[in-house]
Amino acid sequence: MIGEIIRKKRKERGISLSELSRMTGVSKSYLSYIERGMKKNPSIEVIKRIFHSLNLPITMLSQDEPQKRHHTN
Repeated sequence: MIGEIIRKKRKERGISLSELSRMTGVSKSYLSYIERGMKKNPSIEVIKRIFHSLNLPITMLSQDEPQKRHHTN
């Protein structure tokens, strides 16, 4: 899920939601909704701004991250 990727990378970089909001021009509450999966289809423009601010390649969107979540065997 895209929100999980964003949250993980934001935290790895030590960036708060408030700081990311200032960097992207996207409201803190909207960013929080994206990270928690409550906003399932944010626009590509918003995603580009977030990824650019976190120095992430947009190609990360095609990675198969969800499989890592389901290791409950």
